[in-house]
Amino acid sequence: MKKAKETADAVPATASIKIKIDGKERAFDIDNPVLPDWIEDNKLTAGGYPYDKKMKSEDYEKELEGLQIELVKAQAWLQATGKRVMALFEGRDAAGKGGTIFVLRQYMNPRTARNVALPKPTPTEAGQWYYQRYVDHFPASGEFVTFDRSWYNRAGVEPVMGFCTPEQHERFLDETPHFERMICNEGIHFFKFWLNIGRETQLERFHDRRWSPLKNWKFSPIDIAGVSKWDDYTKARDQMIERTHKEFSPWIVVRANDKRRARLAVMQRILLSLPYDGRDLDAVGKPDKKIIGEGPGFLKD
Repeated sequence: MKKAKETADAVPATASIKIKIDGKERAFDIDNPVLPDWIEDNKLTAGGYPYDKKMKSEDYEKELEGLQIELVKAQAWLQATGKRVMALFEGRDAAGKGGTIFVLRQYMNPRTARNVALPKPTPTEAGQWYYQRYVDHFPASGEFVTFDRSWYNRAGVEPVMGFCTPEQHERFLDETPHFERMICNEGIHFFKFWLNIGRETQLERFHDRRWSPLKNWKFSPIDIAGVSKWDDYTKARDQMIERTHKEFSPWIVVRANDKRRARLAVMQRILLSLPYDGRDLDAVGKPDKKIIGEGPGFLKD
C-alpha cells in the first residue's frame, strides 16, 4: 500500500464531485483509496449490461487463442493479396480501447500491423485540412492499421470540452460520411467500433488508474473534468452515431463493461468480415448479440 500511496501522491489532488445517477446524487472522491459501495456493486451491470458476472478466465483464454490464430491467418492473406484493413476504436475514457487493440495485434507481425494513437495537433497540423494528419497513417498494401481514437475526436471530446467551434462540429458531421465513402470505395476493409460502458464502470476504472502504481500514468485531470460531463458526452455520442452511421461504414457498438467479452466480440467481427484463406468458422465462433450490434438502435436496446 505504501508504494501505491507514494505514486498516488504524485498525482494532483482533485475535489470530491457530485454525480447524479438514476435520480440519486452521489459523492465521488477519487483521492479516497476506498471505492464506494455504490460503484463496486454496479461496476459490471451499469447501464443495463446484460451479464452480472465476468466471463471466466479459462473460457476467455481458450477463445482468445483461437481468434488470435485466425488473425495471423488473416494477416498472411493481407500480405498475399495486398488487401488493406483499417479499424477505428472510439469510446469514452477508460472504455478499454487500448487493451482491445493490444490483444487484437498481440501476435500479428508489427511490420505490417500498426497502431496509430496521435497526440494533440501541432500548430502546423492545426492549420491543415482536418482529416489530413490521419490520412498520412492510412494502410498501404497488405497492412492492418488500428486507430486508438481518430478523426472522431471532433464529434466527442472537442465539442464537449470546447476545443472546436459549433460550426466546425457541424461541418464534421456533415462531411465525414463523404470522407468515409471514399475510404470504402478505395477498397479498404473499414471498421468503426464504439466501446460502450456504464457510468459506474468508468468511475471504477478511473479509481483503479488513480491508485495503481502501474496504471497511474493513464490518469489525467481531463478524466475527472469529463466525469461531470457524462450527459454532454452521451448527447455528442448519440448525435455522432445518428449522423455518421451508414450502410457502407456502420458503427459497430460493443457493450464493454466486461473487457473479455468485448475483446472477443471485436475480433470475431473483423474475422467474420474478411474472406481470408483457411478461415475456421468454428474457431471464430458466433457473435454474442447481447454484446455486439450496429447503430443507434443497439445503443437504445
